[in-house]
Amino acid sequence: MKAFIKDCIKANKKIYEYINTHISNLDYIYSGQIGFGGDKSLNIDLFAENIFIEYLKSYGDIFSEESGYISSNSSYKIIIDPIDGSDNFSSNLPYFGTSIALQKDNKTIIAVVCNLATGILIYKDENKKIKKLNLATNKYIDFLELQDSNIGIFERAYTNPKLCQKLYENNIKYRSLGAVALSLCDARNYSFVLFYGKIREFDIAAGVYICEDLNIYQSDKFLIVAKKIHIFNLIKDIIN
Repeated sequence: MKAFIKDCIKANKKIYEYINTHISNLDYIYSGQIGFGGDKSLNIDLFAENIFIEYLKSYGDIFSEESGYISSNSSYKIIIDPIDGSDNFSSNLPYFGTSIALQKDNKTIIAVVCNLATGILIYKDENKKIKKLNLATNKYIDFLELQDSNIGIFERAYTNPKLCQKLYENNIKYRSLGAVALSLCDARNYSFVLFYGKIREFDIAAGVYICEDLNIYQSDKFLIVAKKIHIFNLIKDIIN
């Protein structure tokens, strides 16, 4: 499993360095392909996917948002979102990254999430240890956890104006950042993370594993994560 994490880091570093040294206007253009997840694929999505396939195909079946299943008939499945937050990337909004979850018997055992805008990579290994790496310096940094936060994250808030109104009426502050895996990865530093809409493995598999020790509720339309139980219950009650 250490080799898998090392190759995840190598792949992310290659994508990170490309974006910072060789990015071109062509990378921002739609490829003409509709990804397996239903979204239009940018050229950068396909570029990143090819990098991950190159580095990770030997470890198991790959299930990617862009190409769907790339099978090797393995008992391991690697769930990949090559670019988490593609719309942010295409708008030069610095909140986008990558998401990788390694599963054994449909259970996530390793997760790697990287913010390509900052070069900060976070992973959680099979022993539940969370580590944080700066790709620019190749140095590990402390994984700090904020004790209090006044801001929550409501991903895809624009799709549910009625719930936005309810949160406003309850004086609940939030932001909608547009990269679900990144938001879930840092859930312990927010008041809450709320996701509304069709829940796909690509969006949540890695992020949920990293924050699995927090309070989590998932239905067919909602995912709620919060560190403090009273916040968790409040958001859940507002939704219900």
